[in-house]
Amino acid sequence: MRRYSNGFTLIEITIVLVIVGLLLGGILKGQELITGARVRNLISQRDAITAAFFGFQDRFRALPGDYEKADVSINCGATPCAKGNGNGSIESAATGGGVTHEETLVWSHLTASGYLSGSYTFTDTGASDATTPRNQYGAYLDLENDQQYGQGTAAKRHNLKTGAQISVEIISELDRKIDDANPYSGSFQFSTYAGTAGTPPAATGAQGCIDTTVTPNVWAVRTGSTNCGGASLL
Repeated sequence: MRRYSNGFTLIEITIVLVIVGLLLGGILKGQELITGARVRNLISQRDAITAAFFGFQDRFRALPGDYEKADVSINCGATPCAKGNGNGSIESAATGGGVTHEETLVWSHLTASGYLSGSYTFTDTGASDATTPRNQYGAYLDLENDQQYGQGTAAKRHNLKTGAQISVEIISELDRKIDDANPYSGSFQFSTYAGTAGTPPAATGAQGCIDTTVTPNVWAVRTGSTNCGGASLL
């Protein structure tokens, strides 16, 4: 008696391959949708704060956090608003005529004046949950006049930092959507800002955010870093 070995027919194999292909396609598409949603969230947060910053400046002819007449022009509740020194620069070590941490006072001024949603109670210290908003990954944002953007060697500029703990895939896509996709040029650049007790993003190394082997430098997507950040120049 002739025996026939059991096996898959060509049609069965084809069906299996189609199913596997559909599953893989669904997974990849799902990951793409998640990435897109996270990028949009970061862009929305950035746009809201940027609009609030310029709206405040247009109304009060001063910068939030630096505003020296905030105690008489903004209602912060039972006690007068803290004020800055009015020198035209939002600083983390301000001197004379106001608070020391103007970069923390920014958020109180913007929310108390109605330009930004939320409520932040100012204390003259660094970032905390009571004083400063976080990004969707749990890292604090920062808005001040400093050099902590790009390579850190350019002139001081007011800039809004995303905060750290953002994957390089997300930060590179964010840069591609709003600017030139290059970490060291344009209006959105790499930042080493980490916030309170955080690990600063690294430009190079095993978890580096930037590929310096090409010119111009690009975001190092191949490293898979989960701790990157950027800054929007204002």
